[in-house]
Amino acid sequence: MGISFEEKAFYDILKELCVKYDFAYPEDKLIELSKAVKVLVDSQAQYPDWSKRDDIKAAFKVGLILLLDEHGYPLVERDEVYKDIFEQAENFKRNNR
Repeated sequence: MGISFEEKAFYDILKELCVKYDFAYPEDKLIELSKAVKVLVDSQAQYPDWSKRDDIKAAFKVGLILLLDEHGYPLVERDEVYKDIFEQAENFKRNNR
């Protein structure tokens, strides 16, 4: 598949939502979106207290929504996507210190 461990985790979240909401999304676009999500996470998580700062969390949420839209990811419950991706990002950053 050619993606990193973190990208694969984001891929799995996005793929799971495809199944849950019963829509098709091309595999190559899913991989591309997963890589873009990792770039977004890395840019927001560069601050030590990023996961506790409301301004950073808000910027991350807006950035994620824009990414989903830019990549043509179908309209699903955006808060659910944000919550799942954010929790995964927190796990990675917590365990990679």
